[in-house]
Amino acid sequence: MSRPEKTAVQLRAEELDTIAAVLPIERRDELAELLTDQDVETLRHLVNQGMGDNTLRALTSDLAYLEAWSLASTGSPLPWPAPEALLLKFVAQHLWDPEKRMADPDHGMPERFSQSLRDQGFLRATGPHAPDTVRRRLASWSTLTKWRGHSGAFTSPALKSAMRLAVRATPQVRKRKSTMAVTADVLSKLLETCGSESLRDLRDRAILMVAFASGGRRRSEVAGLRYQQLIVEPPITTEDGTSLPSLAIHLGRTKTTSGEQDDVVYLTGLPVEALNAWLAAAKIESASVFRSIGRWGTVSRRALDPQSINAIIKQRAMMAGLDPTEISAHGLRSGYLTEAANRGIPLPEAMEQSKHRSVQQASSYYNNATRRSGRAARIL
Repeated sequence: MSRPEKTAVQLRAEELDTIAAVLPIERRDELAELLTDQDVETLRHLVNQGMGDNTLRALTSDLAYLEAWSLASTGSPLPWPAPEALLLKFVAQHLWDPEKRMADPDHGMPERFSQSLRDQGFLRATGPHAPDTVRRRLASWSTLTKWRGHSGAFTSPALKSAMRLAVRATPQVRKRKSTMAVTADVLSKLLETCGSESLRDLRDRAILMVAFASGGRRRSEVAGLRYQQLIVEPPITTEDGTSLPSLAIHLGRTKTTSGEQDDVVYLTGLPVEALNAWLAAAKIESASVFRSIGRWGTVSRRALDPQSINAIIKQRAMMAGLDPTEISAHGLRSGYLTEAANRGIPLPEAMEQSKHRSVQQASSYYNNATRRSGRAARIL
């Protein structure tokens, strides 16, 4: 008996499996239905070109959203190249005046379109989008258009004018990714919730300590950490003669590096012990370091995704009696630099561990801590 032929969706799902390491794989089946064959081929081409994991993940997320929006608002997949009218429509439906919407329900994105996007998990906001989000998605749209060999109207005067006018109509107060910087005192409260020897506590304790002590690693870097990136270093001997375990983490390609660079950060002491305890208990000797744990305590072979890292940190915040809406994975990154400033560690030394490339970005966290406790703030 011959096997039934695979559907186009099944074939796309298999293609997505080949680039699963950098895609939001928990939505693979949804993406297979949403993306076109040409979309999947473009993504595979970008993987073969060596595009950074984070960049490709962002492009995939934006492409999925754009396809979902196009189907909801026009009934058809995205055309390539997109006509200027469609770009203007995208801006008009995402950046709009809330006051005008009260008088005119058709102003902005029609409710039936936004509800369709919410049902698919692509839209959470009930108001206009943040201008930066719209700019990023237009930039991703433009990048994908170029990779397909087309030119678009992304630099047209009409689109630039529409963006300027729309941004004025949607004033946004810029918020940090995490309201609360997870400094040592906050981290201590989170770690207190991981006090047992259960697999879940051992894993979450290792995640918190490694992410913070390694310079405030991004959640994508924590989720993507693999066993072969961990290199045991000779122990560090302290002034009192105590020997502390030491470990090097080879980051490879990150958000701010190219494929040829191999940034290294170091862990010493307690974070290394926490990581080793998790690896031993979970019997991990290869592949992904941080993995999901099943209902019956079974350690999965699949890595945690970046969203799960964020969810774990928020769950620990709730368990510690903190407001989870004020704490996120990014709080570990900002908290590391804030803690470095509080302890008088020079900014260049802190940046060697955090791997910030922008002094301006790093100093925004560092300087806020030093300014708040400095003489200029205590002039009275």
